[in-house]
Amino acid sequence: MSEFIGTDKKLSHEFVAFAIESGVLSFGEFTTKAGRVSPYFFNAGLFDDGLKISKLASFYAQSLLSSGIEFDMIFGPAYKGIPLGATLAMELARRGKSVPFAYNRKEVKDHGEGGSLVGAPLKGRVLIVDDVMSAGTAVRESMALIRQQGATAHAVVIALDRQEMATEKSQDGISDVPYSAVQYARETLGLNVCAVASLEDLMSYLERSEDPNLQAHLSSVQAYRERYGVKGH
Repeated sequence: MSEFIGTDKKLSHEFVAFAIESGVLSFGEFTTKAGRVSPYFFNAGLFDDGLKISKLASFYAQSLLSSGIEFDMIFGPAYKGIPLGATLAMELARRGKSVPFAYNRKEVKDHGEGGSLVGAPLKGRVLIVDDVMSAGTAVRESMALIRQQGATAHAVVIALDRQEMATEKSQDGISDVPYSAVQYARETLGLNVCAVASLEDLMSYLERSEDPNLQAHLSSVQAYRERYGVKGH
């Protein structure tokens, strides 16, 4: 079983504050793909300028270096993982750890160099970078692609671990399962997982906040965690 590796509270709280200030983390009522009404929404697409994505890469890099996870290269799954992988590789190089990176196209190119992969050849222990992990589908697809190239999917780094039950599709619709996507990646897929922050970090940040507008959202986030949260996480 691969270990879940978190970060220190100071770093995770700084990240939560940054996400709120950037408008990436917002509060209200948001319907998820699974049909749940979530009191918060994390939209990594709003890390939408050079300063924001550079700072995001810094949080990823610091979390990874603190975790002790070893890897040989970075893979960014299309589409959100592409800029995340590139900026993380740049930030790690700035900190003295230069590693190759690659990403995939969702549409296979049939001219020029062809294929679906761009960048360095996939080899060794591969780190997959993404924003959040909801059902583990994207990770499984990345793992299959990485294996096809003879490399090993070794770890995943994400910005936020929602710490909630994953969902599965069946003939009767969508149903909850008693584990999170992160737990599935760790315990079933055998991946190391590093998250910059978690839902628990978000809750503790709201609890300690001196802003009454932010504190007002704590009860709804706690209620959501109680209803959809997973045990042993």
